[in-house]
Amino acid sequence: MEKSHNYNLTITWTGNRGTGTSDYRAYDRNHIIKADNKVEIAGSSDPAFRGDRTKYNPEEFLVAALSTCHMLSFLHVCVMNGVVVTGYTDNAAGTMAETPDGGGHFTEVMLSPVVTVKDASMIAKANELHHKASELCFIANSVNFPVKHNPSCVAEE
Repeated sequence: MEKSHNYNLTITWTGNRGTGTSDYRAYDRNHIIKADNKVEIAGSSDPAFRGDRTKYNPEEFLVAALSTCHMLSFLHVCVMNGVVVTGYTDNAAGTMAETPDGGGHFTEVMLSPVVTVKDASMIAKANELHHKASELCFIANSVNFPVKHNPSCVAEE
């Protein structure tokens, strides 16, 4: 039997400058993301779409979701396979294509995790486990574009 999980957020638009959406340039794209008992997150649209460059945008959140999901899946498969990870940093990058009708879609996300393991004997297994982590990642399994991986691994000094 499959388990089901629900995720509830409240998104509140904060960009009304007094005249609402009376004109394309009359409003800000700013908003607040809230969930019970969590810190609020200030968001906006991508600066290319009149957003505030000091706030995260939905496209960045999607890339972040893919990166963090992969990381958490990877840490899980490492612990299950005796690989001791002591550091993890991912320089994730997503590519989105705009369409002529004003819409768009992601064409790919590239994850580039740099993993540090406790011992050099664990490097090969750690590199191999990225594939299994990808198979388990809930978010990667939910998107319709490729999520690629370019991992590297080093041992603690």
